[in-house]
Amino acid sequence: MKFSKGMLLITAIVTLLAGLGGCASNLIGVREGSDHVSLAEASQVTACQPKGKTIVTVLAKIGIIPRNEQDVEENLYQLAKNNAVDAGADTLVKGESKELGKRLFEMYKCRP
Repeated sequence: MKFSKGMLLITAIVTLLAGLGGCASNLIGVREGSDHVSLAEASQVTACQPKGKTIVTVLAKIGIIPRNEQDVEENLYQLAKNNAVDAGADTLVKGESKELGKRLFEMYKCRP
């Protein structure tokens, strides 16, 4: 069976995109202090000081290949934790998301 140049090119591109999709999770930096930021429910932050909101966005697809939903959510959470550190917050409340790769988080200062 012979492969045409077009088939070889398509195979190479798909392989490259799949490989990049796996690496995309490692592209989000971890800001110092973000490991102290926790996730809570809205009912758990009533006594906390609001620090604002952040909308974070990451790639949901690499080219035409969709990324793993869990990886996308982990990237969103890490970006929100990084932003919380900048805002002086230590707790996040995850908002609803209408599209994969974009989410709103509310930020709070709950611990002294």
